[in-house]
Parts: sequence; C-alpha cells; structure tokens
Amino acid sequence: MSATPVFTKNAAPPAGPYSQAIKTPTAIYCSGQIPCDVEGNLVEGTIQQKTAACIANLKAVLEEAGSSIEKVVKVNAFLTDMDNFASMNEEYAKWFVHKPARSCVAVKQLPKGVDVEIECIALP
Repeated sequence: MSATPVFTKNAAPPAGPYSQAIKTPTAIYCSGQIPCDVEGNLVEGTIQQKTAACIANLKAVLEEAGSSIEKVVKVNAFLTDMDNFASMNEEYAKWFVHKPARSCVAVKQLPKGVDVEIECIALP
C-alpha cells in the first residue's frame, strides 16, 4: 500500500519532524493542527477563533490531499481546559455540519502552550 506525505503552504507548518498528513488509497490521516497561521505564528483570541484556525489548517491540508472537510469521518480534539468545551463546540459545529465521529479529551499540555489541537481522518 502506498503512503504519500502531504504538505501545503496554505496551512501552518509542522511544529516538529512530521508530515501535515499522510495520504493512502483509503484514507487521509491529518496530523494535529494547533491555532497557527501559515507562517507558524500563534493565533490569539477566543477559543472559537483558535478552533477556527485549527480547522482552517485542516481544511487546507485536506484540499492539498485532494479531499475536503465534508469527507472527514473521524475527528480528535484536545483541550487543556474542559471549560472551553462548549465554546469549542460552537465553532466546530460551523465547520463539521455532517457530524463525523469525534473524541474530545482534556490534556495537561499541548505544543507551544496552546489550549486546543484538532486532528482528523478523511476519505480521499
């Protein structure tokens, strides 16, 4: 089975030695996206604005891989504070109207001190 790394300049660059996504014939596995712009600068603002930045990065990676947000089948969201759960959901629902399967967990810490990270799996 072939696995192709995916990279786009239209999303935040990886924060470490990994691909933005890996495309296989059956799925696209997107690495977690934190709220950064395309130059890697952290996005400031509300949890909704940070969630939107994460998902916009995922959208750009998926499009580079020949897929789309509408083809996402599984999402994993990570929050450093579950008090942000309702606000994150408010923004999340605007992007994932087809309601893919999802997990959301609280974690102690995320890269670069951010408070939200989102990853997904999509169909090609």
